[in-house]
Amino acid sequence: MTNPEQTALEHMRVDKWLWTARFYKTRSLAALAIAAGHVRVGGHSVKPAREIRCGDQLEIAIGDVVWAVVVQGLNEQRRPAVEAQRLYQETRESGQRRAAQQEARRLAPVPGSDLRGRPTKKARRQIRGFNESF
Repeated sequence: MTNPEQTALEHMRVDKWLWTARFYKTRSLAALAIAAGHVRVGGHSVKPAREIRCGDQLEIAIGDVVWAVVVQGLNEQRRPAVEAQRLYQETRESGQRRAAQQEARRLAPVPGSDLRGRPTKKARRQIRGFNESF
């Protein structure tokens, strides 16, 4: 049972915070990303058990997107996305960089990203002809 007079959290494991802030779906995925060096606290690689506090700056690399955020709050439980976004504040440079990357992806999509499902009979013949020509 939760005590209403319980004091606010002062520190939390970084893997748990990444999970509660909804950067990763599970704590184990967050821990794997941290172990792979995709998460930095204050510019330094850390271990999943590292304690973070409000005001710490994190760099989180998810795919080709890099987030730079400042921890604004800590929460024991994973809450809805709207509440999770209150746990951090993205830096201005990070927001601008992500917007530029998103615009670049919109203007120049990855070739073949519009293809869906299996190739048609005609497309298979073209593929086979292309591959056999070499």
